[in-house]
Amino acid sequence: MTGEKNYDVIIIGGSYAGLSGAMALGRSLRKVLIIDGGEPCNRQTPHSHNFITHDGNTPKAIAMQAKEQVLKYDTVTFLQGIAVSASKNEKGFDIKTAAGDTFTARKLLFATGIKDKMPPIEGFAACWGITAIHCPYCHGYEVRHEKTGIISNGDIGYEFCKLINNWTKDLTLFTNGKSTLTPEQTEKLRQHNIPVIETEITAFEHTNGYLNQVLFKDGSTMSLKAVYSKLPFEQHCDIPVKLGCALNEQGYITVDNMYKTTVPGVFAAGDNTVQMRSVSLAIGSGGFAGAVINKELVDESF
Repeated sequence: MTGEKNYDVIIIGGSYAGLSGAMALGRSLRKVLIIDGGEPCNRQTPHSHNFITHDGNTPKAIAMQAKEQVLKYDTVTFLQGIAVSASKNEKGFDIKTAAGDTFTARKLLFATGIKDKMPPIEGFAACWGITAIHCPYCHGYEVRHEKTGIISNGDIGYEFCKLINNWTKDLTLFTNGKSTLTPEQTEKLRQHNIPVIETEITAFEHTNGYLNQVLFKDGSTMSLKAVYSKLPFEQHCDIPVKLGCALNEQGYITVDNMYKTTVPGVFAAGDNTVQMRSVSLAIGSGGFAGAVINKELVDESF
């Protein structure tokens, strides 16, 4: 527990974007409080890829090393907890935690990520981030040339097939119900030997998250090594919206190219702001946001 109550910046979310923002601000001699609940969205993912110098490391190992390095700066404090509300005050903002503590800051940075909504398929959640995956740039190389499925439909499913076909030619599209592909899209997939299966999926048979086969409503099965899926999501934290921060049509927090939200003094970075989810991009956005926040504080004080 921290005894200090007043900070220059409070960062909600202590994963990659939040820690990166904290380092930029801590090195700028700003008093920073990170509040984090300890449940990153990639906690099941066994390895992180497409991030030079850390390729193949576990997400947890990367985050732990980052936290250790950030907390070497005495300007940064880390609080294990959940922020439950925020309100404006004369000098900035008040943040209240689930434990009942209230902290104040001149600026806020939300690095809270998003929460994936799991489909009603038995075993899917256990495979998510392991062999049920969302991003070929993060995971595609590890399942290259393997028997792979895509759970999607319509234009998104068609474009997803085009993309994943680069990593494997043994590809099947599962629309999980009636196909909404156009006849032209269906024919194009047929030309590329990508079958379309409309039968609903009921379960993933797996071993500790590693997919063995998919079970269908009609009793049939198919062996697969991996399945891609773009899941619906919601913001992991509703405080930005309650503060008045706008969301875009896709449900991400609206930010400008300086990571400023639509509420003055409130910033957002990482997966809660952008469709492309990766550790390296989250780190980059957090560091950039931290520098912008420091510059804003400088301009207000000079």
